[in-house]
Amino acid sequence: METSSAVIETESVLHHGGCHCRRVRWQVQAPASVIAWKCNCSDCTMRGNIHFIVPSTCFSLAKGSEQCLTTYTFGTHTAKHTFCKFCGITSFYTPRSNPDGIAVTVKCVDPGTLKHVEIRQFNGTKWEDFYVQSSIASFSKIESVSSNKLN
Repeated sequence: METSSAVIETESVLHHGGCHCRRVRWQVQAPASVIAWKCNCSDCTMRGNIHFIVPSTCFSLAKGSEQCLTTYTFGTHTAKHTFCKFCGITSFYTPRSNPDGIAVTVKCVDPGTLKHVEIRQFNGTKWEDFYVQSSIASFSKIESVSSNKLN
């Protein structure tokens, strides 16, 4: 998977992924080239999470995965930090910035379908100010999925 800023491919593909023990499995319809966010909030920093955001309608859990999940919230309780209750991996979650979307952990996508990842910084330590300045809210909107491709 390339991580430079060149455009490689923007056509939508079906990605599969999940947690370490494979009890949580999912699929997500998203471009092969994505914009991912590296946040410096306390939670993302501790987990080292880098994620891309999709509309929730583009994401689906595999049958039986729901029973293996648990959720952690803090602060505003808007973000739902979902993780496997067996291996502890957060392969996806509902982000505070996009409560109508899903944040997919880049490293939890099965190899082969992500062709390019552009990583952008999100200043989670100054969340309210940075949220207004960034375009992150548009990433969970259906009409803007095609516009969230790399330029």
